[in-house]
Amino acid sequence: MENHSHLNDLLKAIDFEEKEEQIRFQIEKNSSLSQLKKEGYALHPLHIQKRSFGFADYPEFSFKFPYPFESKSMRDGAAVECFLQGEEPIKGILLQFNGQYGEVRLFTSDFPDWMDEKGVGIKLTPDLKTLDLMRKSIKDIPSMPTLQTILNKIDGNEEVLVREVKSRLADEFPGLNASQQNAVQAIIENTDLLVLHGPPGTGKTTTLFEAVKALRNQGKKIIFSAPSNTAVDHFGHLLMQAQIPFLRVGNHIKTSASLLPYTIEGKLKETKVLKEIKQLKIKAEELRKIGHQYRRNFGKEERLQRQAIFQEIKSIRKEIKSIQQYEEAKIIDETQIFIGTPVGIYDTDLRTITCDHLIIDEAGQCLEPLAWSLFKHSEHITLAGDHFQLPPTVLSIDAAKLGLQVSILERVMKGNHQYYLLDTQYRMPETIVGFSNGYFYDHQIKSEKKRTDFHNTLHFYDTAGMDNEEKSDNEQNSSFYNPCELEGVEKIIQFNGLNPQETVMISPYQAQVEKAKEHFPALKRIASIDSFQGQEATNVILSLVRANTEGNIGFLKDYRRINVAMTRAQEKLFIIGDSATLGSDHFFNALISYFEEKGSYHSLFEIYY
Repeated sequence: MENHSHLNDLLKAIDFEEKEEQIRFQIEKNSSLSQLKKEGYALHPLHIQKRSFGFADYPEFSFKFPYPFESKSMRDGAAVECFLQGEEPIKGILLQFNGQYGEVRLFTSDFPDWMDEKGVGIKLTPDLKTLDLMRKSIKDIPSMPTLQTILNKIDGNEEVLVREVKSRLADEFPGLNASQQNAVQAIIENTDLLVLHGPPGTGKTTTLFEAVKALRNQGKKIIFSAPSNTAVDHFGHLLMQAQIPFLRVGNHIKTSASLLPYTIEGKLKETKVLKEIKQLKIKAEELRKIGHQYRRNFGKEERLQRQAIFQEIKSIRKEIKSIQQYEEAKIIDETQIFIGTPVGIYDTDLRTITCDHLIIDEAGQCLEPLAWSLFKHSEHITLAGDHFQLPPTVLSIDAAKLGLQVSILERVMKGNHQYYLLDTQYRMPETIVGFSNGYFYDHQIKSEKKRTDFHNTLHFYDTAGMDNEEKSDNEQNSSFYNPCELEGVEKIIQFNGLNPQETVMISPYQAQVEKAKEHFPALKRIASIDSFQGQEATNVILSLVRANTEGNIGFLKDYRRINVAMTRAQEKLFIIGDSATLGSDHFFNALISYFEEKGSYHSLFEIYY
């Protein structure tokens, strides 16, 4: 790779991640079918009920399973293979499954002949599509001059143009503060690589929305992307509410139902050719039924007739595909704003589309190779996010060591690139954001909620000296839970008179989350920190769980996770943990000291007696 060791490391990391993906699903070639069924990774045999051609003219079928089937792995959107013993399996996606009835889309041009045989089944398979896209994107860099230029800028080998921006938008955007106005102006004028740093509660999405709206008014073509479908859909809802036309690209199974009219499928329904396509599909299905009336053992005349029927079906489907491709191309050509995940944008064949501006939101969670799959669309790139929040999820430890877990935003910021900081947060009182503001943001963040009553907004409850030892839960992959902290959470709610419907409990450990759901069914929500990133609640209780004589705090050492947790609360933040275990770590020692200085530190004993 032209001696670029970083790119080589990323390719090695992708290989490690692929191996880990295979191991995680435990679906290996030597696994028996009975073992896969027992572990919930396979459904067999299926009773095929209905067949049709759906999105992008892919074959789809509905099925019934003989009895209700419990499986946490057979989830909507899961990657599967459709198989029959002795035949080549076909990759697909599980569109939906309710325990007995389901639908599957096959990634092939037509149904295989063996679909009519008994013994057809589906089994889960690792979804390697994203990994293949990442690998291809890295390999493309040396052969594309525009990507090489971007790489040199990220590496600091070429200067990034940074303009002094003075706000000229106060009259046009009176609802934005000065830092937001400057950021909007910078994005509009951007001809290079720009970073928008948006700490929690500073209105990053609002700022991006105003920038996209302004660019659209200038007639610019824009791609808006984010690594999660949730973030993409959230932006889509903002556009929808403002009645701004856009195209939501990607797998419609993972798209919010309210945005389906904005997908290619939804827009095709508005075209005049839909009736023509429907009639052609009906004709093809009628011919298919006639063709499948023939048995495998028939004479020469029947064989020729069957071949003619299927040749006509093939011709009809080719006509359908041609019509659809023409209409889809027209929709894409007329679209000014595209929104989708990196994989969704690639799948929609936007590979040849060049846009005036590319905006990647949640760039702090975007794997670098996925960002490279987008960079080819525009030289005017805006990366928006906060590299002091959670990084991307990587399964392989070896892949993480090689740099795969370093997001594109963190990679750019490591090069000391200039950035535009949103400097005013509106979510929480300055009492709550105070520690994060000092530790992560160098005291640059101002708070709109001017409050100094630490005793009403901020509390640390220490379990030290109590019977507070953590416990391991093997069912949650050696996750941890802490019964003492669960009891403590109940006391905190009662003692502080918290409204359960305004209170959320979060924890770094899934086992604690699952135990808490059994204890506190009335709480508004109980979630892991990772799943609650980007959200907020009136009151937040953070259970840190770890309590052991060795002072082992595990992945609590990723302090960005704690930053996310502490910046979710709008009014009150409660943290419960063991100072004896946490205090040996410099970050948690500083955190506990902060609570002590503000008069917000308590022993849990205080609310017991």
